[in-house]
Amino acid sequence: QEASELLSLKPELDELGVPLYAVVKENIGTEIHNFRLYFSGEIFLDEKQSFYQQRKMTYSGFTRFTMWRNILRVWRKGYQGNIKGEGFILGGLYVIGPENQGILMEHQEKEFGDKADLRSVLQAVKKVQ
Repeated sequence: QEASELLSLKPELDELGVPLYAVVKENIGTEIHNFRLYFSGEIFLDEKQSFYQQRKMTYSGFTRFTMWRNILRVWRKGYQGNIKGEGFILGGLYVIGPENQGILMEHQEKEFGDKADLRSVLQAVKKVQ
């Protein structure tokens, strides 16, 4: 769902000259192909999970009401994921500026379905020089 919502910012990102990239942790079956339905930027596969290595959710995360509410929200909107592969790694979103500008915004999932605020993303993108 987050990727699809980010795609709604694409016209503004294009106007500002800011590209959209995704880093995914695995490609099981047609996972990346299916992801392209919701995301039109360039997609990189992190086979060694260097980018993701510290983003694991504990088993206690499954007991959180908010996680199940997020899953239900995504399911009701018609988004489907898969239940194969590594299921405990959380994602995130970064707005990164060129060279010394570095990270302008960082959102790390605390639980599945926890997504970044699009207004914050757009504010950070406008700071890219």
